Amino acid sequence: MMEKKKPYLEKLLPTYLEKDLEAYKKGLEENSSLLDCLVNELQGSINSAFVDGEITEEQCDYLYAAYVYGEEDSE
Repeated sequence: MMEKKKPYLEKLLPTYLEKDLEAYKKGLEENSSLLDCLVNELQGSINSAFVDGEITEEQCDYLYAAYVYGEEDSE
């Protein structure tokens, strides 16, 4: 199932995850040649935050769908 945009799930993220998410978004905007590295960093941060209990499963699933799998705004 594809996710609709739910910006509230991007609130109250751990600092390191916010940083990696913003870096990835910036990379997308600038058509960076390092997108594969940026998405790998983002995946690691999402996984770490979830395993450490810093984000919910809903946030984890949303962030993966919206940014890693590129399914945002679709349903």
